[in-house]
Amino acid sequence: QVQLVESGGGLVQPGGSLRLSCAASGRPVSTYAMGWFRQAPGLLREFVAGISWNGANTRYTDSVKGRFTISRDNAKNTVYLQMNSLKPEDTAVYYCAADNDLHTIMVVADFWAHWGQGTQVTVSS
Repeated sequence: QVQLVESGGGLVQPGGSLRLSCAASGRPVSTYAMGWFRQAPGLLREFVAGISWNGANTRYTDSVKGRFTISRDNAKNTVYLQMNSLKPEDTAVYYCAADNDLHTIMVVADFWAHWGQGTQVTVSS
């Protein structure tokens, strides 16, 4: 079984940057699709970015394209989300997700088997 722990969240000003990390343990995630979701107060959990097991394919929600980059380092069993040009509407709890059975990157949270505890990202002046 895979355990996921997110880190790197915090308070930043609009236009700033953060780099989130998701460290996996228990099992290697070199065969797992990895993703990031976010959830703001009162809203549903939203897909942000995903990456295939080998890093060959990535997918982003339209609102973050060109600003966010997902990457992975399978040797470190870690996935990253580089967030640039942050906006107040990016404020949310960000969750890391993993699944060994996905053949495509799914935007619906229910398809992902493993989840981290979340890390808060707040974008405000």
